[in-house]
Amino acid sequence: MTYRVVQWSTGNVGRWSLRSIIARPELELVGVWVSGSAKAGKDAAELAGLDTPTGVLASTDAQALIALQPDCIVHTAMADDRLMEAVEDLKMFLRAGINVVSSSPVFLQFPYGTLPSEAIDPIVEAAEAGGASLWVNGIDPGWANDWLPLLLTSGSERIDRVVCSELMDYSTYDNPKVLFEIMGFGSELDELPLLLQPGVLTLAWGSVVRQLAAALDVELDSVTQDFERLPAIEPLEVAGRKIAPGTAAALRFRVSGIRSGREVFALEHITRLHPDLAPDWPQPAGKGCYRVEVEGEPDYQLDLQLYSGGDHARAGLVGTAARLVSAVPAVVRARPGLLTAVDLPLTTGRGLVS
Repeated sequence: MTYRVVQWSTGNVGRWSLRSIIARPELELVGVWVSGSAKAGKDAAELAGLDTPTGVLASTDAQALIALQPDCIVHTAMADDRLMEAVEDLKMFLRAGINVVSSSPVFLQFPYGTLPSEAIDPIVEAAEAGGASLWVNGIDPGWANDWLPLLLTSGSERIDRVVCSELMDYSTYDNPKVLFEIMGFGSELDELPLLLQPGVLTLAWGSVVRQLAAALDVELDSVTQDFERLPAIEPLEVAGRKIAPGTAAALRFRVSGIRSGREVFALEHITRLHPDLAPDWPQPAGKGCYRVEVEGEPDYQLDLQLYSGGDHARAGLVGTAARLVSAVPAVVRARPGLLTAVDLPLTTGRGLVS
């Protein structure tokens, strides 16, 4: 069976999901939405960095693309600074009867226990009204901290704690808005950026620990957040911007799921703008990795290293995009509603072996 797909945005993740859609034999690209006139009218292949034209031209006309009634929209538009608008976009697709796989807003990966019912119910209602499904995922939050740790726990006799970590050098991450406005790199240490405002970490990544707890039948008492920032010790240049000594250049945050006064699940990020920063913090395998640790009997540690053209940051974008696109057939076939990772069957890179 062939599934008709519209790609929604062609930014950092979208250009890679566009390539992935074009590569998949079971998917037919029928439309591409772009946010501005600079990309409108361009062939999807050009936007994806491919040589062979597809005949599908990008458009800023959202309603015309919805009117195509595709089986699925691959939604990768950035939502960090427009959360409510992004949720309204998703509801619009669902009401139109179109299934959606999306990289954001990330709290919809597993919103239960993180969002109030009045925030979740309208999304579910829109999905049920349109007979469509929504699945939000990626690599983090995503398969690096849902399927990977859950697979490891299946080999456990006893589980004491599960910790999922991202340990990355972000010096090659080409997203100035995220780096400087949202994460606060290059700012004074006493200036809290959006990411570190009270409750934001538990909103964005609380879904990770709550989903692990639900999948392993654990009732949490609370979800907490903590962070630490360290300054640059010498001038740095990242994403075209100079990072002055004394300003934020390394960030470590942790979101913890607590039961009976003890941390049972944790999501941790350790982000540096230079590998020499914060030498006492945990170090990645290679230039960057996703690490899963299961403490119990036995103890497991899995380090997932990733590279694309030698760049681990780009590999994370490719991995996010491909994960969404791989799930399109399963999401189209799934029950209407808001799906989580544990609702889907195993999805693979079927048809991609060269």
